[in-house]
Amino acid sequence: MCGIVGYVGPKDAVPVLLEGLHRLEYRGYDSAGVAVADDGGLRVVKTAGRVGDLRKAVPDGTAGRTGIAHTRWATHGEPTDRNAHPHVDAAARVAIVHNGVFENSDRLRAQLAADGVELASDTDSEVLAHLVARSSADTLEDAVREALAQVEGTYGVIVMDADRPGELVAARRGSPVVLGVGEQEMLVASDVTALVRFTQQVIYLDDDEIATVTADGYRTSTMDARATSTTRSPTAIDVASAEYELGEHPDFMYKEMREQPDAVDRCLRGRLDHRFSSARLDGVGLTPQDYQRIRRVKLLGCGSAYYAGQLGAQLVEELARIPADAEPASEFRYRNPVVDPDTLYVAISQSGETLDTLAAVQELKRKGGHVIGVVNAVGSTIARECGHGIFLHAGPEVSVAATKSFTTMAVALAMLALDLGRVRDLSITEGRRLVAGLSQLPHQIAQVLAAEDDIAAIARKYAGAEHMFFVGRVRGWPAAREGAQKLKEISYVHAEAYQASELKHGPLALINPEMPTVVLVPDDELLAKNTATIEEIKARGGPVIAVTDAELPPGLATDVIRVSKAHDALAPITLSVPLQLFAYHLAHALGRDVDRPRNLAKSVTVE
Repeated sequence: MCGIVGYVGPKDAVPVLLEGLHRLEYRGYDSAGVAVADDGGLRVVKTAGRVGDLRKAVPDGTAGRTGIAHTRWATHGEPTDRNAHPHVDAAARVAIVHNGVFENSDRLRAQLAADGVELASDTDSEVLAHLVARSSADTLEDAVREALAQVEGTYGVIVMDADRPGELVAARRGSPVVLGVGEQEMLVASDVTALVRFTQQVIYLDDDEIATVTADGYRTSTMDARATSTTRSPTAIDVASAEYELGEHPDFMYKEMREQPDAVDRCLRGRLDHRFSSARLDGVGLTPQDYQRIRRVKLLGCGSAYYAGQLGAQLVEELARIPADAEPASEFRYRNPVVDPDTLYVAISQSGETLDTLAAVQELKRKGGHVIGVVNAVGSTIARECGHGIFLHAGPEVSVAATKSFTTMAVALAMLALDLGRVRDLSITEGRRLVAGLSQLPHQIAQVLAAEDDIAAIARKYAGAEHMFFVGRVRGWPAAREGAQKLKEISYVHAEAYQASELKHGPLALINPEMPTVVLVPDDELLAKNTATIEEIKARGGPVIAVTDAELPPGLATDVIRVSKAHDALAPITLSVPLQLFAYHLAHALGRDVDRPRNLAKSVTVE
């Protein structure tokens, strides 16, 4: 969950590194640091706090043409100056930055201490600097290769040596590393976000691959002792630097919520088949005959991607009449799952780097499962591992809270369900209605955003609540879970999501005038059931915020957030957007930093 950056070239590295860290701050933000090589050796500056604090802490005159930097999300050791990266060896010759977890760090620390090495931090990462420094290898690359052979766990690392100025070594296993190819300069980062201002040409390292970079170029090879050379050609980044800028928006979450109509339009563009009332998903790589052989669909994701998967499973069963379910990828990878060759597995991840989801994909491939990806980041590891799938085309999502990625995930899965359904039993008439419904989504989402002031007023009304329920039934249940998550992660208000039918089996005992309940009420065949749920809550004095595309009886709910009527199967998508605005404005009323919620980071690459 940390961000790493490296630079080697003719420029002063410090401004480049600080700019890269600024763009990666969504990946970790409890401490930051920078190290550069100059004529006097290494100069290291690091501090607890954010990149802005580091910028102020860097003394005037700190410069060098080779450097590395890091923004941290703590895993081992508290967020203090001493635990911030970069870490150095005892002689301050070798410096490292690390994203991931060394699982055997306790044993390695004990071995180093027994050999008389004084460790300066509480982190797992520091051991790497000492292991590299102790190597007798002739090259820095071989020293890093030898050191990493002793560690267990995951890593994306960059290493520099003051005795070898003008050179960086990077390696990855489980945590992303991207090389940026510039004009007589090279960059390294954990995410293209840090690179787009400086280059449009990048190289994605594979797992167990190592790279040596200099201002003149790069070479890549395998991590094993044979050091077999690998061929890596640059690919072009498909987003502009300006897309990572706030512009006139107050924060990235707000910007990305407002971008949802355009994001959904891009996700749909060229994929709706009006002639056959279906979806055109060429990237999935499946023929109609392949679709016919599918007997089950299993969707895997973490957090919002998991909830989008639940929504997708409902759509697949409803439209294609194929058994489907969603499961957290973090659970799937550990329970020794039975992998069925007739099951279509769908891995969902905005970043394409979520470690638990990636591990699930690799386990599926090892056991012969057919897995496709639903990802936003082109060139990401999950996209490359799957080889086939659906790109969301949502544009960069910088805020920790998923907004436009959740919405486009749901849209992409709706198209997959439509495509599956039309190959099987879904009529052309119903397919035509769904295509029309999908086409209307960008406009309907824009209408929700236009009602922001009304939603904000309702959110501020409930900013004093310490607990909330979110409830939904069948189609509304995944949207309720996503709404509760949004509220928890950015406002820190305790929120629980329940299936409406389960309220009476225990949770109803908690309803009181201080416990507001957000009820999702789509205008479908379960409208009467959802209305009865509201009556049950009201009978116990609980305030009700109804989010609905139906005409409810006057006075039924305490407050009502209305959205335009969507196709029944697509209603959870339009009903989810006001929940984002509700959580956002409630969090602002409480003075929260919505882009950087406490204890969370954007791309989860450690467990």
